[in-house]
Amino acid sequence: MFNLAEIKDTIKIEPSGFRKKKSQAITDEINRKYANKVLQDIGLCIAMHDILYASEGFIHHGDGCSYVTVHFRMVIFRPFVGEILTGKIRSCNPDGVRGFFDDIFIPYSYLQENSEFNAQEQVWVWMYDENEMFMDLDEDIRFRVESEMFFDTSPSVRPKKEGVDTPDLSANSAKQAPYSLTCSIHGDGLGLFSWWGT
Repeated sequence: MFNLAEIKDTIKIEPSGFRKKKSQAITDEINRKYANKVLQDIGLCIAMHDILYASEGFIHHGDGCSYVTVHFRMVIFRPFVGEILTGKIRSCNPDGVRGFFDDIFIPYSYLQENSEFNAQEQVWVWMYDENEMFMDLDEDIRFRVESEMFFDTSPSVRPKKEGVDTPDLSANSAKQAPYSLTCSIHGDGLGLFSWWGT
């Protein structure tokens, strides 16, 4: 679920960071720049693990900031396909169940067999031997990663429209998450902890 990724980057340290130890200033800037951000085909950055190399800082004329070339390792959240994770149910709708954050989704086709959506209570119900097993919000759930998808959300230039001279810069999609997981609870031991007595 968590991995280390080696990254090389030039880090900008503002003059206000000069009073800190060099390693602390670099760590703070790396975490500010990368923490809680998705790197395409790498995963969700959590925090810097360690610095492997840091050059001497150099200052651009008229800028006042120090620029340091750094080779470091980040702790990355990127579960592998087939890995079993646990979390809490965040929401339910007729399409499926959302995990502990909105970018983990369990489509209805990946729920236990004989699952039905209860529109009145807005929850999924697994009909097991004529027993109704409700998937209530905030319940602990165990699920398997079936697939992952990265989506480039960086701004892009749209093709020019007739009679318009300036490019229209916009994000690819405000609704699309940069990293999402499709998961399953179809199988023994998967689903709510309470179903299996754990």
